[in-house]
Amino acid sequence: MFENMIDIHPEVKEALESGKPVVALESTIISHGMPYPQNVETAREVERIIREQGVVPATIAILKGRIKVGLNDEELEYLGQAKGVVKASRRDLPFVVSMKKDGATTVAATMICAELAGIKIFVTGGIGGVHRGAQETFDISADLTELGQTSVAVICAGAKSILDIGLTLEHLETLGVPVVGYQTDELPAFYTRKSGFGVDYRVESPKEMAEALDAKWSLGLKGGVVIANPIPEAYQMDYDVITNAIESALKEADSLGIRGKESTPFLLAKVKELTGGNSLESNIQLVFNNARIGAQIALEYWKLQA
Repeated sequence: MFENMIDIHPEVKEALESGKPVVALESTIISHGMPYPQNVETAREVERIIREQGVVPATIAILKGRIKVGLNDEELEYLGQAKGVVKASRRDLPFVVSMKKDGATTVAATMICAELAGIKIFVTGGIGGVHRGAQETFDISADLTELGQTSVAVICAGAKSILDIGLTLEHLETLGVPVVGYQTDELPAFYTRKSGFGVDYRVESPKEMAEALDAKWSLGLKGGVVIANPIPEAYQMDYDVITNAIESALKEADSLGIRGKESTPFLLAKVKELTGGNSLESNIQLVFNNARIGAQIALEYWKLQA
């Protein structure tokens, strides 16, 4: 029914049909997360890292109303420079498609499109969550709801440190979403390896993680899994520096009345400015690290299915 709305890249289609491992990638990091040309360069390097592990990458976006599962080089370049690209979550998908618009998929929308295509593993930077002050604004990312109902595993560097991490974990618990630490007992906080909050379970290897995913979905337990993979130690930011930058950015966003889906791009850009660009380099490196581990997990999951 939905097949006439989706274009699956030939490389991705061949992999899916022959039972080879595929990893989904989001596109908001390209259109809303980084400036050009770093956004396109990072996206290409992420795809290269995944291929290096023997896995096929599938960057997901919406171009002129067509859901694209896997972008060619020309499409990637276009998305990296295009203006007016909609930051598309679940609520936006039908309108971006029907109105023939360009859309960059968030974690939630990427999970939806990945599941439609039959992809079970998805790599991103960090998940959205409960925003600070949500007890007044009710600002909670649709990423969390999607994790509760869509059966795709999300490899990330934890929850973005601009969020209320404690409440984000509480919300995920309510939705029945396991939060798993990859070789860590503590949930990483995007730019740093520490958050002060524990994870539900710890795994030591891609094989152990793949076995848990296989058990979950084989039991008919719908929904996703958060696989929290800490940023490499060499690239993590000083805790006090990043905390002060986030606090300053949050105050400015509040004074400007910035809310909803516009808040994350604003806050990340402001933190980058306040840290002299260091946060952008950390962001890039954590995505590379997630791509490597995510591809290894996808490969082990594929072996179990084969």
